[in-house]
Amino acid sequence: MEVLVRDIAKKLEDLAPVEYAESYDNIGLMVGSYDQKVKKILITLDLTEEVFSESLKKKCNLIISFHPIIFKPIRSLTGNSYSERVLISALKNDVSIYVIHTNLDLIWKGTHSYISKLLQLTREKVLFPKKGSIKKLTTYVPINYCEKVRNSLFEAGAGNISNYSHCSYNFEGLGSFMGNEKTQPFFGKKECFHMEKETCINVVFPSHKLNIIKDALFKSHPYEEVAYEIYNIENINPYLGIGIIGYFLEEINESDFLSSLKKKMNLSCIRHSPLTGKKLRKVTMIAGSGSFGIEKAIKEKSDVFISSDFKYHDFFKSEKKILIVDIGHYELEKSTKNLLKSFLDKNFIHLPIYESEIHTNPVQYFY
Repeated sequence: MEVLVRDIAKKLEDLAPVEYAESYDNIGLMVGSYDQKVKKILITLDLTEEVFSESLKKKCNLIISFHPIIFKPIRSLTGNSYSERVLISALKNDVSIYVIHTNLDLIWKGTHSYISKLLQLTREKVLFPKKGSIKKLTTYVPINYCEKVRNSLFEAGAGNISNYSHCSYNFEGLGSFMGNEKTQPFFGKKECFHMEKETCINVVFPSHKLNIIKDALFKSHPYEEVAYEIYNIENINPYLGIGIIGYFLEEINESDFLSSLKKKMNLSCIRHSPLTGKKLRKVTMIAGSGSFGIEKAIKEKSDVFISSDFKYHDFFKSEKKILIVDIGHYELEKSTKNLLKSFLDKNFIHLPIYESEIHTNPVQYFY
């Protein structure tokens, strides 16, 4: 079966909608064509020259990278940096490059959830829920057609609130209208005033499904002109955002925790703040650079905060209220390769998909 780059991109964007990427990020297809036939895929955390050489050796013509190879605008392609040389080589060898980054971080079944499972956390919730990610639709439907329209909206992805589905609020009223000579009204006659018993249907939906929801509404609604309103609402989506809070199955002392963390995450070393002397149970974690989450982790009364890229003075903020643990940026996010491979393997069972074997961490340690 022929698989195109657009097929891979669609599946990845179903998993992690592009609308949820941070505004500063650069994701999606960086190099290549959506119409290119995919032979093999290589998944990497960082796209270096060594990784690109690996893709050629394995005859992969699609590379999926977690970190963007193009982050800031490029003014020239002269080969003066590793990223420019990779881009030139990709163009010469017809290798497409696709990036999935902060959109994978924010979704519930993405980066943080995957690491949480590695750490065997329970009772997880999002640390920083993303605002402005929920919309509300209000529409007016003839009473005998409201079930059809409502079900169509549910099937399109509306009406989900936390662990509940098929949620809507409905009430009946009278709608009035009068069409001009160009109309073909479903009820009444053109150029005649008409009143019809209607049901007002209200549903919420995730913002990235806006076009799908509107399409479902227009296809299922019987009126020539559909009356509807869409609002941005301030409700928090509990399954979308940065970071995660969870709990260990049972309390653990700090030294045992650090030993366990080193083993589970395959770490060579760990940076941490002074030990608090407390037992640990509640955990906060942010993949990547997470120093901005220290105050929130303390406010949440977490026992330990796991992230990376902390500066010297960040560790003073612990004040023995919390154990701050820095395990490294690469070390925290390298598991995204396995996450993406597992997802794509399930959706493209006949397509060869590889995780890069190259250790791309630019931070080296001397023991």
